[in-house]
Amino acid sequence: MSGVKSRLSGLLGHFSSSPAPFEHRFNNHELSPTFFLPRAAAIEPDAEAIYHVTANNKVLRRTYSETADRARGLAYYLKKHGFQRVGILCPNTPAFLESIFGIAAAGALNVAVNYRLKPEDIAYIFEHGDADVIIADQEFVSLLDTYRSQHPHTPIIVDTDTDATEGQLTGPFDDAVLEGLTHDRDTGAQGWDGLESQTANENSTIALAYTSGTTARPKGVEFTHRGCYLAALGNVVESGLNFHRGRARYLWTLPMFHAMGWTFPWAVTAVRGTHYCLRKIDYPEIWRLLKDEHITHFNAAPTVNTLLCNAQEAEKLPEPVQVTVAASPPTAHLFEQMTKLNLHPVHVYGMTETYGPITKGYYLPEWDRIPLKDKYQKMARQGHGFITSLPARVIKTEVPEGSIVDVDRNGKEIGEIVFVGNICARGYYKDPEATRKLFAGGVLHSGDLAVWHSDGAIQILDRAKDIIISGMCLLHAYGVDLLIDAGGENISSVALESMLVTHPDVLEAGVVSVPDSHWGERPKAFVTVKPGKQLVGEDVIKWARNVSDISKFMIPREVDVVTELPKTSTGKIRKNVLREWVKK
Repeated sequence: MSGVKSRLSGLLGHFSSSPAPFEHRFNNHELSPTFFLPRAAAIEPDAEAIYHVTANNKVLRRTYSETADRARGLAYYLKKHGFQRVGILCPNTPAFLESIFGIAAAGALNVAVNYRLKPEDIAYIFEHGDADVIIADQEFVSLLDTYRSQHPHTPIIVDTDTDATEGQLTGPFDDAVLEGLTHDRDTGAQGWDGLESQTANENSTIALAYTSGTTARPKGVEFTHRGCYLAALGNVVESGLNFHRGRARYLWTLPMFHAMGWTFPWAVTAVRGTHYCLRKIDYPEIWRLLKDEHITHFNAAPTVNTLLCNAQEAEKLPEPVQVTVAASPPTAHLFEQMTKLNLHPVHVYGMTETYGPITKGYYLPEWDRIPLKDKYQKMARQGHGFITSLPARVIKTEVPEGSIVDVDRNGKEIGEIVFVGNICARGYYKDPEATRKLFAGGVLHSGDLAVWHSDGAIQILDRAKDIIISGMCLLHAYGVDLLIDAGGENISSVALESMLVTHPDVLEAGVVSVPDSHWGERPKAFVTVKPGKQLVGEDVIKWARNVSDISKFMIPREVDVVTELPKTSTGKIRKNVLREWVKK
């Protein structure tokens, strides 16, 4: 009888919701992307981790062994001095990359800031993020004057970004690395075993990624070790970082400060790829690297890709390059231009609150059998949820806050994109009310309006405030007043922009609404012109009326030709600035 009881007990154990403690130890570990660096150094210590043209115009190359040692040195320096929250104010330099790993390995979290912000905004972020030390590139130290006047005792570790690691050309950052390595040696030489390459708690915060704050104070999005690990692995798969001949050569056109570089610092390291660091966007230099260094991957917003395709140095590359495109909705026309140059777009969509990309426009083989125009239009859709997430959804907006009702999958009904899954960030630092609104109803709200197609793909139209309403009916939803169709037509500024850039001389287009005495609102366009071309607004209007496929109700009555469109640090057109231009 005891044998029967024993067997029953063992059988019930298989259905128990609480596994025995010893089972947990052997089949589970806490996830942290910091582990990718010592792992890469252990597997291929001599593989090239970093290529960089320094501030003193020297080519710097570092192996994974050297990069891991420098990150380790920084980690021990931070541990020695007890720093817990480390600010970063740097362009895409080796120091920035090494800091991402070194800060986390020290058990601290990083607060990376956009160096294109105003000094007072930079000061606000470092104060809000409770930074107790800041790593700053020498070029941008002056941006800290406002912060330093308020926090004179916060240490600043300056990186000089040179090719030297010792001697006269080195700076405080290199000194900190050396001090940390010496401290490790003098306290037992534990190396990475004395650090936190595998965190004690995967749900703890690894970084605060601040939103752009174009219309309000920037918010600190809490990135967890687990979320960054899974987002990075998702990018390995979805951007094809490990699917090519030879080593991935990733070019850093995307700012590392933006949503932690969409987690690509970890993703590229996970596949032991080479990080081609880039201090600034320089189109001739990008084309040089594409041609001479045989870049295999880079990430860039549509506006960066547009300017790259129209640069004087542009020519079809002999080998394909995978280009992950996000930040704002791209046009089918841009994807056609890119493909002709052998720049193959991987279209993703996301936000800071989703660690960057969370959906992908998956390319389907049957699209090769449809007209090119239709093919590129399908490629420009935002697509389906990542492999490490759950499906993206589009929900109705004309319902009470917290009610979650899907729109029809007919490609026509407009709703808001929402997310659920592993790569939704934890929330906003020190802002429980904003966090509550972000996750109202148990989903993460994007604020982006889209349709949901019958094949499950989502397609963005606009953010709610960018829809141009040609009828006047007021609706209150999610705490926002929306105007909806009442006899006229709703115009997507994104859709109109994508049509205007098919004009042979138009480089970029930005569209916003202006008041209209009859319909309430109508579109106004701002365009830039391709190099060597000349254009006036009336030319564009005549082309839209007589040549293009633009529907009559969408044709703007006003088109301003400008030298440059205002953009965020990641290349999004700043519609709020365009609206200010309209008012003036």
